[in-house]
Amino acid sequence: MRCLVLCATLAFALFGCERSTEADSGPKQGGGAEVKPAPKASKEPIRSLPQVDTSSLDDFSEAIWIDMVNELLSPCGEPVSVARCISEARTCKKCVPAARYVARLVDEGYSRDEIRDVFRVRYGDDTKVTGITAGDSPLRGSPMAPVTLYEFSDFQCPHCKMAAPMLKKVVEESDGKVKLVFKQYPLPGHPRAREAAKATVAAQKQGKFWEMHDLLFENQDSLQTANFDDYAKKIGLDLKRFQADMASKETEKKIEADIAEGHKAGVDSTPSVYVNDRRFIFSPDQLAPYVREELDQ
Repeated sequence: MRCLVLCATLAFALFGCERSTEADSGPKQGGGAEVKPAPKASKEPIRSLPQVDTSSLDDFSEAIWIDMVNELLSPCGEPVSVARCISEARTCKKCVPAARYVARLVDEGYSRDEIRDVFRVRYGDDTKVTGITAGDSPLRGSPMAPVTLYEFSDFQCPHCKMAAPMLKKVVEESDGKVKLVFKQYPLPGHPRAREAAKATVAAQKQGKFWEMHDLLFENQDSLQTANFDDYAKKIGLDLKRFQADMASKETEKKIEADIAEGHKAGVDSTPSVYVNDRRFIFSPDQLAPYVREELDQ
C-alpha cells in the first residue's frame, strides 16, 4: 500500500512509508521558523544576473524568479537579498547556486510559498540537523567525498526499494564527490523489516552489506517468507558466523543506535534522505540536480 505522509517542513505532500506516531519522542529539528524577507530597499529590484541562466523561463516565470531572488536573503546570513549579494560580488559563494536553485524551482512549477519553504529548509540556520554520524555505518563512494547523503531506510518499504538504485546512481556518477551512508530504520508496521536489518548488519560483519542490501530489495515481494540463511549462502557468507551475528546483542544495539539518530533528526518516514545534514524533501528522482547544485557551492 502506498503510504502518504505530510512533511513537517512543507505544505505540500511527500510520499513514503510512515513511522508510527507512537515512536515519536522529543522535538523534531528543522521546522517552525518562517523565511525572513530581505529588508525593504529603495533601490530598484535587480532583474538580470548573468551568472544565472533563465533562458528556459517564460516572461511570467522569469518575473516570479526576479521577485524571489530579490526577496530571499543571502544563504550566508548577510542582510541582503540573493540578487544583491550576486550583483555586488559579495564573498558568499552560495548566492549564485541559490539563485540557480530558485530558477530551477520556478521552472518546475513551484509556487512562491513553496519556494520560500524549500529555500528555508536548504539554507535556513534552524534546519541543519545534528547528531547524524557516519561511524561504522555502511558506505558507498569515497570516504573523502565533499557531499554526504544519509539514508534512513526500511527493507519492507516499497519507496525505499524505488529509491535505492537512484541513490546508487548518484554516487556512481559523481566521480568520487558523493558518498552514501546507510542507516537502519525498520518501521514497527513492517513485521520482517527488523529481521532484514539484522541480516544486513550480519552481512556487513563479513564485508558484504551491499550484496545483502541489494538482494533483499530485489526479493522484497517475498520478504514475508524469506529464509535469510538462504540469502547468506547465496552471497557466500560463513553461515554459522552469520547466524550468530544476527542473534547478537551487538547487532540489535547497532539498529537501535541508527533509529535513535533518526528520531533526533526528525525522521518520520522512509526513505528519509539528508544531504550534508539537511533534510532532502523531494522525490528521489530530483536528487541528482540537487546534488549538482550542492557541489557548486
